[in-house]
Amino acid sequence: MPLKTMKPLTRAPLLHVSVQESLRAYINDNGLKPGTLLPAESELATQLGVSRNSLREGIKALESLGVLESRRGVGIFVKAFSFEPLLDNLAYGLGGALRQIEEVIEIRRTLEVGLIGKTLETISKDDIAELRAAVNRMKAHAERGEAFAEDDQLFHRLLFRCQQNETLSRLIDVFWLAFYKASDFVNLDNVDPMATWRDHAAIVDAVEARDLEEARRRLDHHYEGIARVIANNKTSSNVGGTQ
Repeated sequence: MPLKTMKPLTRAPLLHVSVQESLRAYINDNGLKPGTLLPAESELATQLGVSRNSLREGIKALESLGVLESRRGVGIFVKAFSFEPLLDNLAYGLGGALRQIEEVIEIRRTLEVGLIGKTLETISKDDIAELRAAVNRMKAHAERGEAFAEDDQLFHRLLFRCQQNETLSRLIDVFWLAFYKASDFVNLDNVDPMATWRDHAAIVDAVEARDLEEARRRLDHHYEGIARVIANNKTSSNVGGTQ
C-alpha cells in the first residue's frame, strides 16, 4: 500500500514548527510504527517544499522530544514512545518555573505520602536493608556536619523502587532534582542535620513495621522539617539584607 505524501508548507512563520507538525501528521496519517524508516531527507524536503536545513531543524526538535531517532549512515526512524525526554526537560524547567519552593515541596509530599501504602505492601527485606544502609551513611555525614544529598535522593528512590513503576521513579527523581535546583537546598544551612537523619530513620522504622499511618505521619514530618530549613534560611537572608 503506497504511503500518503505530505503537502507543501504554505506558512512562512516558524518554519521549523510547521516542519515538526507535518512530520508528526505524516507519521500518524500513515500509521507508522516505532522502528519504521522514514523516506530520505531529500524526498521529505521535496514533499514539504522546504530546504534540507529547515527539515533537519525540525527533525532535531522531534529527536529531542523522543519522536524520531537518527542513525548515522542509515536514516531517520520513528521512535517508540517514552516519558524520558519529557521528564528530563521537566526537571530542568520546573526549577525556574516554580517561584515558590513550597510548591515543589507540596508536590513531593503529596506524591510520596499518597503512594507509600503500596510500598508497605510490596517492599522486601533487601530493600529495607538498602534503606538502612543509606540512612546509616546519612548519620555518618551528619555527625561530621556534611551534606548528604546523594544519599537523600537514593533514599527516596529506594523507598518506591519496589513498586516497579518506572514513571513513578523518574517523577520522584524529577521533583527531587527540581526542588534542589530551585532551592539550592544542598547549599542551605541546615542547623540540625541529625534531625534530618532521624526523620529518615523513623520513616524506615515505620515502613519495616508496615505501619501505614505512622509512615505517612513520618513522611509529613520530614517535609515539615525541609520547610523549616528553607524558612530559616529565608529569615537569615532577610536579616542579613537589612544590616
